[in-house]
Amino acid sequence: MRFRFLLPAALLAAAAPAPTLAQTPAPAIAGAPAVPQAWARATIPGAPTAAVYLTIRGGTTADRLIAAATPLAQAAELHETVRDGDIMRMRTLPDGLPVAAGQTLAFGPGGYHIMLTGLRHGLTRGEHFPLSLTFRHAGTMQVTVTVESAGASGMGGMDMKGGAMPSMPGMGGMDMGGTHKP
Repeated sequence: MRFRFLLPAALLAAAAPAPTLAQTPAPAIAGAPAVPQAWARATIPGAPTAAVYLTIRGGTTADRLIAAATPLAQAAELHETVRDGDIMRMRTLPDGLPVAAGQTLAFGPGGYHIMLTGLRHGLTRGEHFPLSLTFRHAGTMQVTVTVESAGASGMGGMDMKGGAMPSMPGMGGMDMGGTHKP
């Protein structure tokens, strides 16, 4: 009698498709870095570039951020802004950035950022878009980027005064007005 009920159940189980990797959500890696916030400034319509700023909290072991990607742009590169004499320059970080265990790595205007090039459309305040961050050990994680006002200096829409970026320790400010003052 039991066999009569077990046979149909066994046939149904055998006929059901096995789950694939695409159907099975990847579990979060215990001790992996965390990204509590990610933001970008609004751009003018048709702008070809934008920057993403975020905060990474290191996990229980050291890791390295090695790549970023978003469907919103053709490319996403890890950059930093550095002082070269009296001029601020951006440079690509092809080897990524170390994320120390238990430490916070802050990206912000005038410092580390993710440069988006080949934007598919301008960024509008209040918009959200996905960003993939790839770490050497923890793998790839998805974060949501919030678009703040064009003059924002952080999450929450704090606007800059006078068009100048606030100073980063040891870096001075960056004039956003397009003129160089010796």
